[in-house]
Amino acid sequence: MPRPLGDPARHFWMTRSVARVMGLSLAEEMRCGRLEAEEYARMVTSCRGCPVVSSCESWLGRQTCIAASAPQGCCISATLARLRRRH
Repeated sequence: MPRPLGDPARHFWMTRSVARVMGLSLAEEMRCGRLEAEEYARMVTSCRGCPVVSSCESWLGRQTCIAASAPQGCCISATLARLRRRH
């Protein structure tokens, strides 16, 4: 059975927060043409269905500097890693 999707607003901000901790601005990535709106929407939707939301929130709360990667098990880690490599 598919897992229910989480709150869109919560996961929008979580997506942005994980990216920010990795040194990425998703708005800037879009402005520069490295991230399309549809891909951004897919990232948020993937985050909404992620099984590691609680551990992700804990990970976000522990970060004090730029992280080299997203938290373990993150559904959008591959996309974030790709965007980070393009910098």
